[in-house]
Amino acid sequence: MKHNQSSEDYLECILLLSRETQHVHRVDVARKIGVSQPAVQKAIKILENGGYVEFDGMHIFLTLKGEEYAGKIYERHCIIKDFLLLHGVNGADADNDACEMEHVISETTFEMMKAYVSASKN
Repeated sequence: MKHNQSSEDYLECILLLSRETQHVHRVDVARKIGVSQPAVQKAIKILENGGYVEFDGMHIFLTLKGEEYAGKIYERHCIIKDFLLLHGVNGADADNDACEMEHVISETTFEMMKAYVSASKN
């Protein structure tokens, strides 16, 4: 998938919700992201067409492809957040900034941050 912040945010949201509950519903995604259910329905259709999710009319499931992609996005979020925290950024700002940065950061910069965070934990 070409980087698309909205689609990536939906995938990440579905991943996190699926870790909390067995069944993910449109209303859960709408609440977590802060959008309307019709907006979620439109996003789900796009993600379904891309092979990232399956929707049975009630529940949203990540496909293997969707789970792998969402996992990469979430890893980026966590590494960037940890990197910012290690540099003295407060938790709320680090989380908000990581949400934005995870979509636009280069692979080179991300790998540097990942190595730094890993070395800092040892």
